[in-house]
Amino acid sequence: MQRETREKFGLLLGLVGVICFSLTLPSTRVAVEYFGTTVVGLGRTVVAAILVTVVLIVRKEKLPSPRQFKSLFIVAVGAVLGFPLLTSWAMESLPVSHGAVELALLPLATAGFAMFRAGEVPSLKFWISSIIGSFAVIMYALHLGFGQLHFADLALLAAVIILGLSYAEGGKLAKELGSWQVIAWSIMIGAPFFIIPVGLNLTTEMLHAPLQAWVSFIYLAVVSQFLAYVAWYSGMAMGGIARVSQIQYLQPFLMILFAAVFLHESITFFTLVIAVIVVFSVIFGKNAPVSEKATVSEDQIVLDEEVVIDKDHG
Repeated sequence: MQRETREKFGLLLGLVGVICFSLTLPSTRVAVEYFGTTVVGLGRTVVAAILVTVVLIVRKEKLPSPRQFKSLFIVAVGAVLGFPLLTSWAMESLPVSHGAVELALLPLATAGFAMFRAGEVPSLKFWISSIIGSFAVIMYALHLGFGQLHFADLALLAAVIILGLSYAEGGKLAKELGSWQVIAWSIMIGAPFFIIPVGLNLTTEMLHAPLQAWVSFIYLAVVSQFLAYVAWYSGMAMGGIARVSQIQYLQPFLMILFAAVFLHESITFFTLVIAVIVVFSVIFGKNAPVSEKATVSEDQIVLDEEVVIDKDHG
């Protein structure tokens, strides 16, 4: 696959991941009301681990190296522990639209960590588009009166930081370990530690939860915690971490849309205007040049990436 085609396919996979992630907060908002923070935040990983175990055994995947396990631990702390737990706690008291606006800062966190962890150097055009998108969502937050921070807000901001690091680390590691393998092994790292706290918080009343609560929880476990990351990390590995992270600017508005459809939250004209501004910032920034610090030739980079892709499809 040629580099240009690979990058375009990476952007497409990134979009699929973002759409899947956009249903995370609405699903969490529904599930946490019936199952609680711990079961929703950590229990999704325990359930996902069952699916992951089957996949790893069937494919006879080899254990990652000690160096790779260090990176996987970073991914696990952010994507498997911190983000699910913090957002589950925040969604007990905040509307989805509130959380969606604050999570819109995630692309900047991802791009910033990408420079340090993956050696990517975004251009001035990239940062201009990032500033435009961030400024738009900040204005949106101020318009809705979200300027005053509460503990739930701090939890969401902490979730943004640790998930940004997790995204950057996972995108870098996906180039050598494989896209879905990154989140799969991260789930396997975290799940054993979550079984006891999840078990202690299970109650018989949860068996009587409505169907939408169970559907939401299953979606969080199977899609949000695993399948969405497969698409997301594949996209970053193929299209570049900083460039693909631009697509995340669509995520808060997709969340608001899904919240309106499934939770009946209102959508204002101002929301649509901000959405248009953010979309244009994504279009402006997705083609911005992003250089990569490297000590090998470009031909070798292409060859190495082709080997990773062949491995993923093998």
